[in-house]
Amino acid sequence: MEPPKVILLDAVGTLFGVKGSVGEVYSQLAKEFDVEVSPETLNKTFLHCFKASPPPIFPNAELHDIPQQEFNWWRKIVFHTFERAGVVERFADFSGFFSELYIHFGTAGPWFVYPDVLSSLANWRKQDIELGVLSNFDSRLFSVLQSLELSSYFSSVTISTQAGAAKPDPQIFAIALAKHNCPPSAAWHIGDSIVEDYQGAKAAGLRGIWIDRQKTA
Repeated sequence: MEPPKVILLDAVGTLFGVKGSVGEVYSQLAKEFDVEVSPETLNKTFLHCFKASPPPIFPNAELHDIPQQEFNWWRKIVFHTFERAGVVERFADFSGFFSELYIHFGTAGPWFVYPDVLSSLANWRKQDIELGVLSNFDSRLFSVLQSLELSSYFSSVTISTQAGAAKPDPQIFAIALAKHNCPPSAAWHIGDSIVEDYQGAKAAGLRGIWIDRQKTA
């Protein structure tokens, strides 16, 4: 098989994952604000609220306004997560809690890099394959990649909040490939979502590769 010119990779669930679970991180930080709730409950309510939320795209926003839009988008999800868990009214300062939580997820603290990632990235770089990140994450991705010492491997990072489109929309794949001057037929996209990554890539003309982190983590 002829190697691709470009490999685009998803971020969360592909390059790195959450230590334990989102519910565990939320629960631990909530304790610091004197709110006790089980990680299992929060993980269940988070997944429900996250899946029910609209995609994080702000097509009419000015670039300098996007970080605040991202912040507001996530605040709604986290608020509804704790509301659905029946504990949101226990916070004396929910805004303070959320601000700390939001900042925390922009650091290396809650994340771990999957064990096969660094060797794979190094191997592709040795083959002169251009690498890019293509994610439905937000602007914090830049600081997370930097703090996890992954930034140097990638010559492009494309996120839905800045692109105005989210996977599986073919538009975001086209935006990412334009940064490499690469046709879809010469590119791969690797990710952990069958719909957003595998099917989205195929529909956009790339070779889609699905990685099952439930079995490889």
